Amino acid sequence: MRKALLLSASIVAIGVTGSAGAQEAPARGASGPASEAAEAQLADIVVTAQRKEESLQSAPVAVAVVGGDDLVRAGITAPGRLQELVPALAIEPTSSGNLIFIRGVGNFALTANSDPATAFNYDEVYVGRPSSSNGVFYDLQRVEVLKGPQGTLYGRNATAGAINVIPVQPQLGEWGGYFVGSYGNYDTITAEGAINLPIGENGAMRISGNLSKRDGYLKDGTSDDDTKGLRVQLKAELTPTLTVRTSFDYSRVSGSGEGVTYLNRFVFDRATNSFAVTPSGLDLDEGSRSPASQAFRQTIAFTSIGARANPITVQPGLDNQFFGANVNIAWDTGIGTLTVIPAWRYAKIDSIAGAAFVARSREKDDQHSLELRFASSRFSIFDLTAGAYYYDEKIRGRGVIALESANNYTTSRYDTLSKAVYGRLTAHLSDRLRVTGGIRYTHDRKTTDSSGIALAVRCTVMVAGVPSCPNAPLLTYTQSLEEQPRVPAPGGSTPLGAGAVLTRTDTINQLTIRRGEITYRGAVEFDLGARSLLFASVETGYRSGGFNIAQGRGPYDPEYITAYTVGSKNRFFDNRVQLNLEGFLWKYRDQQLSYIGLDSTLRPANITDNIGRSTIKGIEGELKVLATPSTLLNANVQYLDSKYDSFRYQQPVAAGRPNTSCPVTVNAANATLFDVDCSGFPTFNAPKWTMNFGAQQTVELGDYEIVLAADTQYRSSRYIYFQYQPSQFVGGDWRSNAQISLGPQDDRWSIAAYVRNIENNRTLVFAPQHPSLPTVTAQVTAPRTYGVRFGVKF
Repeated sequence: MRKALLLSASIVAIGVTGSAGAQEAPARGASGPASEAAEAQLADIVVTAQRKEESLQSAPVAVAVVGGDDLVRAGITAPGRLQELVPALAIEPTSSGNLIFIRGVGNFALTANSDPATAFNYDEVYVGRPSSSNGVFYDLQRVEVLKGPQGTLYGRNATAGAINVIPVQPQLGEWGGYFVGSYGNYDTITAEGAINLPIGENGAMRISGNLSKRDGYLKDGTSDDDTKGLRVQLKAELTPTLTVRTSFDYSRVSGSGEGVTYLNRFVFDRATNSFAVTPSGLDLDEGSRSPASQAFRQTIAFTSIGARANPITVQPGLDNQFFGANVNIAWDTGIGTLTVIPAWRYAKIDSIAGAAFVARSREKDDQHSLELRFASSRFSIFDLTAGAYYYDEKIRGRGVIALESANNYTTSRYDTLSKAVYGRLTAHLSDRLRVTGGIRYTHDRKTTDSSGIALAVRCTVMVAGVPSCPNAPLLTYTQSLEEQPRVPAPGGSTPLGAGAVLTRTDTINQLTIRRGEITYRGAVEFDLGARSLLFASVETGYRSGGFNIAQGRGPYDPEYITAYTVGSKNRFFDNRVQLNLEGFLWKYRDQQLSYIGLDSTLRPANITDNIGRSTIKGIEGELKVLATPSTLLNANVQYLDSKYDSFRYQQPVAAGRPNTSCPVTVNAANATLFDVDCSGFPTFNAPKWTMNFGAQQTVELGDYEIVLAADTQYRSSRYIYFQYQPSQFVGGDWRSNAQISLGPQDDRWSIAAYVRNIENNRTLVFAPQHPSLPTVTAQVTAPRTYGVRFGVKF
């Protein structure tokens, strides 16, 4: 700890960037100085968190902002590393998408039958599937992270918050562009650029693209990257009051995808009523397909059978394609602006995850949406934002989860139709005091027509009450049920020998859920001074319920949140010092937990449970100081106190006693189920302390300048999975970066050298149990990386 503190102090001494939005540099292609240091004051950041353009310092909402140039400097080409710049955020990237947590709230599964707790909005369009959140991080104006429920203004309700990804728009009547390319270790190549082409004085086309490619961070070649993207926009001011912008984007994500490494194996000891845990002894960068990992895997026996696992011979891989098109029509009516946004997004997913089992997903996601929004001009003491929203999503998928002890072949059809109307009215009671009220009604209809056929190996021999079929033949992975060498009749079984039988369970789900909900917001804001704002708000949100395509589990209910926030935003000393403070209290009920587990027939399934209630509270402070015209310092600190007031779920007894630190008992009414009670534990991915420190020092050399920069982040200890095992507990850690760049003061070009994760910390970010095999695997952060970057603007 002392060493880390000394390291962070030395970094601050030489100069750093760091926390969200620390460098409010002009957008690429914009005129003006290269950095805010030349302005001798902190620049204003424009945000649209309240569906209107306003200064970040005058927006009475909890929002963090990361500028597009900050993303380039940090080498962030996907959402996974955004958490390094935003203390409230934790993201677990997987081969199937991004598991996003804000202040300890999120999902552990990326399934079509569950909505994310954090809404991901790209170019003002809600993106329904977390798998579609990659491939758009280039040529961005900024990324906004809204903390807490978005229950009135945003397209789909979200309980934890929202991430708004906002691309740079075409600049009317202007010619320009930029290119940034870098090369680093692991044969990392990144490139992005854009060209802005004028179409007369009142129109423009902007073409943007990116490439991100590198070798895997793990020894088995996984945790690599191969992403390509293209965006084309047309914008025209058709009349002085009517502006239309159309956009099309395409991206492709390939490679092996994210990989995992075995942490341990465990066996329940009936004599001591506890688990004996054997560490794997593997390095965190081993991967699950390396020879050492395959050898360790073969020492692990399935709890429900007693037979040891075989090596995995199927190689992981991705071939995911994403398409999108949207139109933004803005009409100044004289009494306000009417915005119309029709949008379409489509994803074609074909992936085999690099987990400790084979999970194949082939899916097509097709969504259409339409938003109508009216933002009035000031009338009397009021201004109004009102609108309507329509969302239609269709998901068609085929999947295979192959655990060796059980295989599940699914065909799924999910349809979601969501309609909403909303309004928010602000009364300006005086020049300094404003009161806001907002309300939204949402109606969701979800329909599923899904089927699953599960094969499971059962052991008929019991020794000391434990299944013992050590020589039972296990199932291999096949793309379809028909390719399996043995397939029992529906509901039947087939002898396998060695005391084992193969059973078959067929499931058909044809269900419809309809639900309407009202959410609201109330807020008050007061200008303490010309550059000081005090605000308080209460807002509710909900996340819709859905279906469990699993035996023994019915539909799950919506999740609800009420969030209380007080905050203050301030600028002092002629805009050279910024201090923002925020206190928050979140109360959840009927909270949802999504994960891959075993249903009552021991077949693998994507499960969502309503686990209970939680309370999350804390404070966050942000400080920026322009110490001299060439020295920028910043700090962002969050303290988080989170606890599950009630956290209860059930697991089948036949799957074996759950390996958890929570109390486990046999259900009094149904002896086939274990009751697990994790009440009192903290929420997941919720460190008590998250601290970002940074600074930037500019040194002028005639017409040129050198910029020294570095940043560091500390996260205190936290749990990263819901069994609360010791192996799922991560201690506090530091992660620091540094950079030096050279370029002319007009910012026309630059060359930089960088190093990231100076400490070379490989921190666990995701550590689930295998659904059937008694082992824990882990996904880890990137190792130390370094390289050079070149950029040019024209």
